[in-house]
Amino acid sequence: MLWRYWWGVWLLRPPGVYRPQGDTFLLAAAFRDAAPPAGARVLDVCTGTGALALAAARHTGARVTAIDVSARAVYTARLNARLRGLRVRALRGDLLAPVADESFDVILANPPYVPGPDVSPPRHGRSRAWEAGPHGRLLLDRICAGAPPLLARGGTLLLVHSALCGIRTTLASLRAAGLKAAVIARRPEPFGPVMRTRAARLEAHGLIAPGQRHEELVVIRADRPQA
Repeated sequence: MLWRYWWGVWLLRPPGVYRPQGDTFLLAAAFRDAAPPAGARVLDVCTGTGALALAAARHTGARVTAIDVSARAVYTARLNARLRGLRVRALRGDLLAPVADESFDVILANPPYVPGPDVSPPRHGRSRAWEAGPHGRLLLDRICAGAPPLLARGGTLLLVHSALCGIRTTLASLRAAGLKAAVIARRPEPFGPVMRTRAARLEAHGLIAPGQRHEELVVIRADRPQA
């Protein structure tokens, strides 16, 4: 078992579970700045260790649901919540499927978005935490389509991904679903180990400039109108 210090607490992070990184911090800050009311219904999609779910439960007293496709991640999120004395409902399932008949005031999403050669996501193993198809949008597109119907009136989706995956595509998809969408945060991030191994392929496909070894992370906020 490994431990990760994050936002003032130690999180259990077993091997194979996505650890909080730059995108997690960026999304957590966006959630804090959004200042949802106490008791808000919050959904954390692709929860990993449960870091964002715990942040929501700690700082707003939110009613939090966390989802991950990995059984190990779900167990980890539950255990981290229990160790902190926080109430988080952690469910295993494919993206939004476990809560298809519910609604939320805030949806947080930090899905896999690393471009790779496979046209479908892996079904097992650590790479499920990052593999996202040739354009990095295998899960992003599904969230953009599936999250808007789950938002309550006045609800907010906060979604983080790499600019390499197409910011305009995300904005267009969310706006087509009737949401008001905009980029609210940006942050340069050095390539991690996986991205470094794929730099030559990314260059060949024109996704990055020659010699580029960083990406820009963005948080997109999309709001459902009150009426």
